[in-house]
Amino acid sequence: MLALLIIVPRICDNAKRALVPIQFIFLIGTLGIFGLTFAFIIRLNRQTCPTRFFLFGVLFAICFSCLLVHASKLVRLVRGGLGMSWWVMLITVIALSFVQIIIAILYVSIYLGRNMDQCDRTRADLVARNIDFVLILIYVLAVSMISMCGPCRYWIRHSAHIYVTMFFSIAIWVVWITMLLRGNVSLGHFPNWDDPVRAIALVANGWVFLILYMVPELCLMTRHQPDCAKQINQSQPHLLRQTVGVDNQVFSQEDLSQGRIYIINFL
Repeated sequence: MLALLIIVPRICDNAKRALVPIQFIFLIGTLGIFGLTFAFIIRLNRQTCPTRFFLFGVLFAICFSCLLVHASKLVRLVRGGLGMSWWVMLITVIALSFVQIIIAILYVSIYLGRNMDQCDRTRADLVARNIDFVLILIYVLAVSMISMCGPCRYWIRHSAHIYVTMFFSIAIWVVWITMLLRGNVSLGHFPNWDDPVRAIALVANGWVFLILYMVPELCLMTRHQPDCAKQINQSQPHLLRQTVGVDNQVFSQEDLSQGRIYIINFL
């Protein structure tokens, strides 16, 4: 987060500068994912149970929404548009995340409020609780299913970061959901491995967000776009300066010819 704030004055491309608020929100969500790990290290109780069900989906919804908005902006840039402005992207991220917030609030306030036994390891239906934990994350999985491509070589590097990040994130989600619902039971470690599986998934996905997406994006933030440099060299101001020079030569030749004619007439 500090590195992003430090390099902001060095960003010359307006398209990249508009992404700074979205990427800062993405880093906040990633920081929350690392912090949420402690909720699964601590034993399940009435305090950590609502935190797990609420924040797990909300934090991932924020991160995946930022990636989805970034991908949408790249699609418009590749098609020759100006892309979305920073406030449009910010509203989109908030709107996409707000859906998961509503789902989590409804589940925690209505279901857990009436069935607090699900927060007790000795009296809870652990199989049903794990299924509920996965079901309330379906929207997050839907948001994470993004893919994109484009003809512009410059923007493909950014899209590659998003694509690789989403590929490994979905792979992590498939593994931990499979372990939570089937693997731990078949291996005979249910329910002892339930919390470690989710804690490992949080840490692994957090490092995927940082290493595969955020660090390469920071390296590209201050780089100049080569395609734009070529377009600037071939733009109209360069041609105008040539035409102005030609016009000045024409005018100077006309002035000399008119001066010679005036002198001949005078003589």
